[in-house]
Amino acid sequence: MNTTSLAATRIGTPRRSSLGWLAPVFVLAAMAALPSVLSSYMQDLALTIIVYAIFALSLELLVGKAGLISLGHAAFFGIAAYVTARLSPDAAAGSIAVLLPLAVLGAGVYALAVGALSLRTKGVYFIMVTLAFAQMAYFVVHDTPIGGGSDGIYLTLRPALEVGGKTLIDLDKSGHLYFFALGTLAATYGFLAMLERSRFGHALAGIRVNEQRMRAAGFNTYYYKLAAFVIAGMLAGLAGFIKATKTGFVNPEMLSWHESGAVLLMIILGGLGSFRGAVIGAVAFVLLKEFYASEAIFGAFAHRWQLTLGLTMILFVALLPHGLIGIGQWFANAVGRKPARGKAGPYGEKK
Repeated sequence: MNTTSLAATRIGTPRRSSLGWLAPVFVLAAMAALPSVLSSYMQDLALTIIVYAIFALSLELLVGKAGLISLGHAAFFGIAAYVTARLSPDAAAGSIAVLLPLAVLGAGVYALAVGALSLRTKGVYFIMVTLAFAQMAYFVVHDTPIGGGSDGIYLTLRPALEVGGKTLIDLDKSGHLYFFALGTLAATYGFLAMLERSRFGHALAGIRVNEQRMRAAGFNTYYYKLAAFVIAGMLAGLAGFIKATKTGFVNPEMLSWHESGAVLLMIILGGLGSFRGAVIGAVAFVLLKEFYASEAIFGAFAHRWQLTLGLTMILFVALLPHGLIGIGQWFANAVGRKPARGKAGPYGEKK
């Protein structure tokens, strides 16, 4: 690989501080301490945030790192949830070692089929094809006995992990479920951070900025994008497995375009081009939704939380075009300081 092509793969990958890992570790430690101080309701809300943070990270790989805007990402989220519920036995707890790989694999297989076809299109056509595939999956589970119709499927017993007759993880216990989900979030974030720094991640950055140049440099960009699509789908399936386990119930709405739109809003709210931004966006979105839907605060108007949330999103996008992760730069501009010269934006452009 020559110097020119190597430089091309590093386009849009800003240099990070050697101490940049401290913030995620600090946040992880803080979240690990939450169950000891939170009520059961707040712990359930924190678990919801963790699930959507994993979901947002999976889409960030596609949108922020590969430049592939998908409106059908919820299909992989929902398919994994349905696989978990459908394959779980009724008389005993299913095995995490069996159900989790099958759920992730089910999402990955569908992602491979969708990606293989949709990636032959570009721009708005790609967006519409991914949406069409997601809606097709939605109507399959909605209109056929496979997914229990509009009533969905209940998970009788949550999965567990047994080794040598001893239960190591029992997801029916709230503490086990919380720390399992938190560990999954940490593993997902760590995996994506390493992927971003790998040759594969640099190639995705180059494809996002200038795909034609990457093809000229000898990269088969189609297979790089397909690999990213499948990985993102499998990670969304990971979130779907935890969601099904958490709620004990799955329904077709998990595959709807509303769910795809919500997770897309999360990564926009947090800041495109950053895995940290995806997590921040998931936290902000879930908390804002919970806040606006609170009848104790807004009374009867809480039933119109979509309106207030939508107006808030518009305000955030107008004031923070780079998302919540760019709030430091926004504050610097607000107080009259100029941002650092040569700072990279969310897509690697110089400001």
